[in-house]
Amino acid sequence: MGKLRDKFKQLRQKNQKAFIPYVTFGFPTLELSKDILFTLQAAGADIIEIGMPFSDPIADGPTIQAASRIALNQGANLELLFDFLENYKKYFTIPLIIMSYYNPIYAWGIKRFFQRAKKAGLGGIIVPDLLPEEGKEFIDMARRTDVDTVFFISPNTEERRFKIIDNASRGFIYYVSVYGVTGMRRSFDKDILLRGSFIKSRIKNPLCIGFGISKSSQVKKFKQIFDGVIVGSALINEINKIYHHKNFKGKLASFVRCLNK
Repeated sequence: MGKLRDKFKQLRQKNQKAFIPYVTFGFPTLELSKDILFTLQAAGADIIEIGMPFSDPIADGPTIQAASRIALNQGANLELLFDFLENYKKYFTIPLIIMSYYNPIYAWGIKRFFQRAKKAGLGGIIVPDLLPEEGKEFIDMARRTDVDTVFFISPNTEERRFKIIDNASRGFIYYVSVYGVTGMRRSFDKDILLRGSFIKSRIKNPLCIGFGISKSSQVKKFKQIFDGVIVGSALINEINKIYHHKNFKGKLASFVRCLNK
């Protein structure tokens, strides 16, 4: 069984839901990425989503786009990310997942990517611009290396595709909370919990929600229905505000704990 599936099984046994922070690898610096990931783990993250910066993102809003530009200027790339994961994997007690667009993975080579992913102990992979119907080679390679694959259901996904997405996914399915790209939002569709319940009744995988979530009240609300909550832009914004502080790690840990209280 994959690392993500193990984690959700453990959480279910404790009647808990997953808190999944997202951070961009290499932001604000490559060195601070290490401190950030260890701080997130210590502050209670159940899974960490690590974004691989890309020059032409389609799902990322202004906050994560800006973080990606900074990270790319720092020299962040897949080679450095896997080197980091391999060097520090023994210190992580929670699953780590990579979010990457398909182009860097394809250019690198799918087989090479999953060989490194297995060596690094990667828990899962999210590729926003890869449809499950077009990802057979990718999914097959992931299965052979025991890396979980996370695919998306959005507000306008037709019910007939739920089974296709469910069969292609391992670990969890990512529910996109809004139409559009990532970024903090003050409000969500009034029927979002009903939509979540409807989807959950028709899939086998856990269902986690992301995009736009920025407050502890939103995290608490979505945990009523969803199996996990993903927070990205709010965390990136906070890191950008405080990373120069002497007590950066303490401030970051407090922010994460407040979000997930």
